[in-house]
Amino acid sequence: MATAAAWELTGRPDGPPLVPPRGVIERMEALGAPLSIDPLPLLAERASAAGLSRAGTTTCGGAGRLLRALDGWVAVNLPRDDDLAAVPAWLQVDVADGPWAAVGATVPHRTCGELVSRARLLGLAVAALGEVPAPPEPVRAIPTGDAAPLTRPPVVVDLSALWAGPLCTRLLADRGAEVVKVESPTRPDGARRGPPAFFERLHRGKSQVVCDLRSPELRILVDEADVVVVGSRARALDQLGLVPEEIRPRVWLSITGYGRSVDRVAFGDDAAVAGGLVGSDADGPVFLADAVADPLSGIASAVAVEAALHAGGRWLIDTSLSGVAAWVAAGGA
Repeated sequence: MATAAAWELTGRPDGPPLVPPRGVIERMEALGAPLSIDPLPLLAERASAAGLSRAGTTTCGGAGRLLRALDGWVAVNLPRDDDLAAVPAWLQVDVADGPWAAVGATVPHRTCGELVSRARLLGLAVAALGEVPAPPEPVRAIPTGDAAPLTRPPVVVDLSALWAGPLCTRLLADRGAEVVKVESPTRPDGARRGPPAFFERLHRGKSQVVCDLRSPELRILVDEADVVVVGSRARALDQLGLVPEEIRPRVWLSITGYGRSVDRVAFGDDAAVAGGLVGSDADGPVFLADAVADPLSGIASAVAVEAALHAGGRWLIDTSLSGVAAWVAAGGA
């Protein structure tokens, strides 16, 4: 794999490309191998569409920072207005000079554990570098029942948003699946606020439905699906009556920051840091690529869904953004 082509996504305008250890590249290649795809161009899709590039300890999109704490490094990701408004409660300091000024002044004097635990209580995406150990496999596939192997293209209902889930279902659509993209009329996919070209690329080959997530229409869709893809934490899905034990598709795919049993907010950049998937420069760790845990998790999830359908049976696939990142990072250990 040519370095220039593979790591266009990590190039910096003020210096040479940042190239991860060879073992990390090999782990990324291994994720894509079952689908016969090169994962590297997929990692760069959003940055390319938005004209973004790496910015060291700042995320490509500008909403997150990688900061030295008292006993390690933490990723602080504040992409929403509500996140910025919660900074005073999180740090218990005055933010007269702005939330990021307060974060920069306070984080170096707090431990990683304190910062992460308080952030979790407030629903903020904050992660300590390397806090998630590498799992034995990129995702967990848990058998839940019997069913014959599928001999026709699967019907996939995609209730996820942003990047990892939609990329997974795009890859499945590319391989013949019939994918239905579902959005709530009151809470459309947040990726619509980004580059239109990126959204269109993620959802090519899919039909799209807008319906209330509590409606009979949605229940009919999921009851008839072979694969249901969700990107919300279990508590939110329970409130909507969307639980795999009741719907029982062939494959229920859950994509979350830390696994479906963990009620914790995460995005692709901070989840990558939690898994230890970072680059480095002379001053310390830096973000490796644009929300890199998202596309890697989308690829890993598509592989797992295909394997489950081929094997037969019924499956709960639990994809953790941070776990996938940790599995990839372990290749360079």
